[in-house]
Amino acid sequence: MDRATFRPGPLARVKLTPENELVFVRDLRHPPETVWAALTDPDRLAEWAPFLADRDLGRPGDAVLSAVDGDQSYPAPARVLRADRPHLLEYTWGDDLLRWELAANGDGTTLTLRHRVGGPDLAAMTAAGWHVCLDVAAHLLDGDPVGPIRGAEAKDFGWADLRDAYAERLNHD
Repeated sequence: MDRATFRPGPLARVKLTPENELVFVRDLRHPPETVWAALTDPDRLAEWAPFLADRDLGRPGDAVLSAVDGDQSYPAPARVLRADRPHLLEYTWGDDLLRWELAANGDGTTLTLRHRVGGPDLAAMTAAGWHVCLDVAAHLLDGDPVGPIRGAEAKDFGWADLRDAYAERLNHD
C-alpha cells in the first residue's frame, strides 16, 4: 500500500473495565499461527508495533521493549509471563500489563487485547494507538505493508480522530 494513502479502518470493539483494563477486539483475516508470529517475532514486530523487542516474545522470561518515536527509542523492561502458542501471550511492558488472546474464527482470528492502563483518561489514547498499529499489522499480514507508524507520526494518520471516537464510545458503554 502506498503509505501516503493509508487511513485507519473502522473502530474496533472496545470497553474499559473498572480495573482500568482496556479490552480491544478486532478480527483479522489470518489464522492464529500467522497472527502469533506477528505478535512474537522481533522482525515482524518491528514492522507494525509501537516498540522494538530485543528477543522473540514467544517464550516466558525477561525482555526489553523499546518504544519508538521518530529517531528516539525508549527502552523499558518487559517480562513475558505466558506464551501459549498460538492462543495466549501475556507480558508486562514497564508498568503496563498486556494480554493478547487469539481465537480461531473461520479462516481468520479474533484478536482480543487486554491492556491495563494507568487510568481511564488513558484508555481512548491507548485504543487509538493500538488501532493504528493493528491496521498496519493487518496490511503487513495481507502482504501489503505500509511500514510502522509510531509515536507522534501517528497524528499524521488519523490518531486524534480515533482518540476522540474511542473516547465517545468508551464513555457511552
